[in-house]
Amino acid sequence: MSKAYLSQEQIVELGRRWAKAELETDVATLGRLLDPDFVCVGPAGFVINKEQYLAGRRAGDLKQQVFTWESASVRVYADAAIAVGTQVQTGTFRERDNSARFRVTQVLVRKGEEWLIASLHLSPITPAPGWILGALQASPAPPPSDRPAGAR
Repeated sequence: MSKAYLSQEQIVELGRRWAKAELETDVATLGRLLDPDFVCVGPAGFVINKEQYLAGRRAGDLKQQVFTWESASVRVYADAAIAVGTQVQTGTFRERDNSARFRVTQVLVRKGEEWLIASLHLSPITPAPGWILGALQASPAPPPSDRPAGAR
């Protein structure tokens, strides 16, 4: 088994442990999974460090009834990796509903044989405007040099 494949499996498993720790508000496990220089960009663009991230959980402000990490795709680059997946949560923050679906980018770093989450970036998943869907589905004409002879 290649080292890259093993690393991908380790990263997927780390994502599962992170989601379980979030669901259970397991601050100790979250503290071990996050790199000391961890930074999180929240869904509204705010930036928090590791201590700030853990503080809301430690204080009991964030309560999750559902927290899943799904469909993660992983790319490994030596001692760094990127995992992009979907976070689905049902819960409250300071007793206000914060249930949502997010596209999450995790940046991970390898320290020895262990992987740690160095950064999270959350983007809300919302329906795409029609103009974006149209642009993604449009198939541009090939450049003139790639067209068959006699084609316009």
